[in-house]
Amino acid sequence: MAAAATTVPTYLSSSSRFSLGRRSLFPASAGQYRRARKSGTSGPRIKCGIEDFIGGDLAKLDLGRWLDDIEKHKALAIYSPHEGGHEGRYLTRLRYQGYYFLDLSARGLGDPETTLTKIHPVCPAHIGKQPIARWYYPPEVDYRLSLLPPNAKGLVVWVIEAKVLSKAELQFLALLPSLRPKVRVIAECGNWRNFMWKPLREIAGLPAETSLV
Repeated sequence: MAAAATTVPTYLSSSSRFSLGRRSLFPASAGQYRRARKSGTSGPRIKCGIEDFIGGDLAKLDLGRWLDDIEKHKALAIYSPHEGGHEGRYLTRLRYQGYYFLDLSARGLGDPETTLTKIHPVCPAHIGKQPIARWYYPPEVDYRLSLLPPNAKGLVVWVIEAKVLSKAELQFLALLPSLRPKVRVIAECGNWRNFMWKPLREIAGLPAETSLV
């Protein structure tokens, strides 16, 4: 039985290699590398920063600006990498400053104004057998503020998955520090390659806050 002839796909043949500029997408052979060294041409250069040597999750050179923006804007929208974990460095630095945290998820939060600042009803799951009940809970923010120790700097309301909130709900979160001066708001509004943040007023479409002289 004759062996089946093997054919090389056209996209792998040497005559049809795709190139990006003057550089082939396929790795260079040893001979090509030696010829390049003799001719004096330099290969692709890789730029490294200090975070590549000590760990990108350890070198957070913008922590000072992070603390300044927290005190200046009081409500920030953050964008963290998809793999997660980077926001923990910034959260820990706020904890060192004396802040306490209220972690909430935007999914199932309901109306933020009612849940955070007013007595609000909650209907527990009845599973089709128990009677439908309605329980009333105190305002989440006011209740946590009343429990803060005297030496606490304030309360940080950290809202995850805030990208599902409407613009009106984001506007209330941006205005919450004006209603409760000891409250700071951090809303996770999406993802980006690097950890970054913007004033929540800007994301919610509110005019920039101007200081009265």
